[in-house]
Amino acid sequence: MTDSPRHPGSPRHPGEPALSALGLPSPAADPADASPHAFPGGGRWRTEIPSCEGPEALAVVLKESSRLDVPIHRISQGSGVWMLTDAEIIEMVEATAERDIELCLFTGPRGTWDTGASVRTDSGGAGLRARGHNAVAGCVEDAVRATELGVKCLLVADEGVLWTLHRARVAGIIPADTTLKVSALIGPVNPAAYAVFERLGADSLNVPSDLTLDHLTEIRRVSAAPMDMYIEAPDDLGGYVRMYEVAELIRRGAPLYLKFGLSKTPGIYPYGHHLRELTLATAKERVRRGRLALDLLARHGAAGSMAPLGSRLPGDLKRFDTAE
Repeated sequence: MTDSPRHPGSPRHPGEPALSALGLPSPAADPADASPHAFPGGGRWRTEIPSCEGPEALAVVLKESSRLDVPIHRISQGSGVWMLTDAEIIEMVEATAERDIELCLFTGPRGTWDTGASVRTDSGGAGLRARGHNAVAGCVEDAVRATELGVKCLLVADEGVLWTLHRARVAGIIPADTTLKVSALIGPVNPAAYAVFERLGADSLNVPSDLTLDHLTEIRRVSAAPMDMYIEAPDDLGGYVRMYEVAELIRRGAPLYLKFGLSKTPGIYPYGHHLRELTLATAKERVRRGRLALDLLARHGAAGSMAPLGSRLPGDLKRFDTAE
């Protein structure tokens, strides 16, 4: 079987050799579409296991990642700092530090759990954004508490909170090497918005998983800030499964965090022990989904561009002047 023409170094398309032999070759990849960016220290993709809601779920993820040989750069939690005790946070910090994995916890009050009625209307209102000064203050409280306990990455769902926490790290209120991650629920959908989030202090930005390949190329023409994308999205984010595109997503979107979510499962935020069995089972399955995606990458010739394990910083990014 003969492969269809492709640019040297580009991953092959799914089914490419067989379809070429049948006279149905894939179009050659346009080199101009490829992202010119990479993570500092090398590598074009990292991995993330989301929705790891406490020490017990974390232990499941770490055990399963060892069993299935799934490399992990970041583990994130979605319920929030306020849903964890100090002892639980410290346990998670220590467990991830032993494996040189970045731990990311969500900050503060969100509109979806607030008293405002607009988020329950068809329009969705302001969504997860922090409503009022007190909500921003709660996010800052969470950020200070989490970083004092050793957390180095914070997840945010509000532009004002993002800018406030960026200013806080510039001022030394939280550690300067704290990374700030933008939630998928406010993720930018165009290059102009992506560039604004970067300048507000974002170190990685979770874009919605329904963005097209062309959308990723457009973003990469204006920003080198790391991008997060669910390769399989939860149902409340669309339930998209894009495993067969993973090599091309990296080619277009690098530097890219591959997030291994899970569709067809109930929501677990905010987590409590009443959701224990579901949370542990889905944590385990997310790692397995990661193994499936990495196997596809290997088959398509794109696995060799993974960033070194233990790397976490985003590199030099563009920021608004905090002195203004």
